[in-house]
Amino acid sequence: MTATAVVTGLGVAAPNGLGIEDYWRATLNGESGIGRITRFDPAGYPCRLAGEIGDFDPTEHIPGRLMPQTDHMTRLALAATDWALSDAGAVPTDLDEFGMSVVTANAYGGFEFGHRELEKLWSRGSRHVSAYQSFAWFYAVNTGQISIRHGMRGPSGVLVSEQAGGLDAAGQARRHIRKGTPFVVTGGVDGALSPWGWVAYLSSGQLSTGDDPARAYLPFDTAAGGWVPGEGGAIIVVEEAEAARARGAAKIYGEIAGYSSGIDPAPHTGRPQALPRVIRQALADAGLEPADIGVVFADAVGLPEPDRAEAEAITEVFGAGAVPVTAPKTMVGRLASGGSALDTATAFLALRDQVIPPTAHVTDPAGAAADLDLVLAPRQAALHSALVLARGTGGFTAALVVRAAA
Repeated sequence: MTATAVVTGLGVAAPNGLGIEDYWRATLNGESGIGRITRFDPAGYPCRLAGEIGDFDPTEHIPGRLMPQTDHMTRLALAATDWALSDAGAVPTDLDEFGMSVVTANAYGGFEFGHRELEKLWSRGSRHVSAYQSFAWFYAVNTGQISIRHGMRGPSGVLVSEQAGGLDAAGQARRHIRKGTPFVVTGGVDGALSPWGWVAYLSSGQLSTGDDPARAYLPFDTAAGGWVPGEGGAIIVVEEAEAARARGAAKIYGEIAGYSSGIDPAPHTGRPQALPRVIRQALADAGLEPADIGVVFADAVGLPEPDRAEAEAITEVFGAGAVPVTAPKTMVGRLASGGSALDTATAFLALRDQVIPPTAHVTDPAGAAADLDLVLAPRQAALHSALVLARGTGGFTAALVVRAAA
């Protein structure tokens, strides 16, 4: 149980950048990927903004035979996996097929694929529905397609815990490392930007109705009025430290040092929320004190009550203004399980370059958030460890501590 899980490769597919360097440059420059939906006409809906990935041509990244089998988010996941493996300098055919696992997170499945097949069913009849609908919609499809494509036959799985999924997958990846699997592909890529998926988003009653991309998603701000959905996420290569060095890994971004998860109690119980306890448990798991954390990547819902609760939890554990807090997801939207995976990749890039990315667009932190040291512009900092937080629909709560390479 003492094996060290290190991150050796990152693959990012985000609305403001494809690949880690384009994404990281855009994020530090405050470039937003949020805009009016183009995938379908949103004019008849009360919410019209999303973080779309607009410059992705899947035919440039995946084999043609996979095109009829896959949803848009699976194509993004396969491309991000290729980028992460390349970043890690890893060639799966050179490694033990049973020593490689895949653990991804997903919350929506292949909504866009399903929408298209439902249209065929009702307009042309059942014989026109693709046989691939049987699995292209499924939450586990990204894990399955990555595993099949790269011959990764070790213990694998999928985590379904909405926004918290990316952190839960990383925690599960570390468990596999500690149980003896030396190489794990993890992370999350998500999104459901089709009319059918959009209805699912709208049912939350939490989406922003604003039409200004720079003012629609403002967590911790006096003008906070909802969140903007987005698509994409990150794929992360996690390896056992000694195995990575023996393989000749090109680089080591750092370590997955601590993890914890919990579930918020039902509102009527009066019991305390899970987040403060989960943060403390993740810090204890990493063997760190609050003062050791250089930056917190907030979940940042963008609604007054959950923002207040998160700000109070951070202040309860760290003290008022005692740790920088950031939410670069204001530039891409909330990516479901892909969001916390992207935050994890962003945290490793922050550790690499010793700079905290900004919480773009927020101008007036309010209420309990006024006690936060909210980072509104890129900030150079001596970073050794970072904390990533995520809270998903249904009370899923997770915290992940990442630590720079020794």
